[in-house]
Amino acid sequence: MKDRTLKLSIELVPSTVWESSVYKLMSREVWDSIRNDFIKENGRKCQVCGETSGTMNLHEIWNYDDKKHVQKLEGFILLCRMCYHVKHIGLAGILANQGKLDYDKAIEHFCKVNDCTKKEFEKHKAKAFEIWRERSEYEWNQDFGKYKEFIKQ
Repeated sequence: MKDRTLKLSIELVPSTVWESSVYKLMSREVWDSIRNDFIKENGRKCQVCGETSGTMNLHEIWNYDDKKHVQKLEGFILLCRMCYHVKHIGLAGILANQGKLDYDKAIEHFCKVNDCTKKEFEKHKAKAFEIWRERSEYEWNQDFGKYKEFIKQ
């Protein structure tokens, strides 16, 4: 994992925008249509690890301007259940505490996809939470880009 880009990374959305995810701001019909279009274009497989079984989750790709505090929607990606849980490792921890997820399986998946150790996972997770804490101190303006027209007002 040293000196290379991760195939699968943790992406923690600032707490100040938790209630304004695109999933919550679009109608279910529009969300399902975008998800189905991604499945048609990419096949029914995870765009990170290549998994083809189980539910495929449509995941928002955000870019953060940390100076202007703008969160910009760059697009979407299909993720398998385990890649989704890694991306949302904070939520994965909550689900694990409720007995709904084996947290160690999420860590194992991260390590397998990135060909790395658990220690490297812990380092990446610590950095992700550090960034999350910093970003959660600010209110963010959201730029939905080409998907703006589908956002419920």
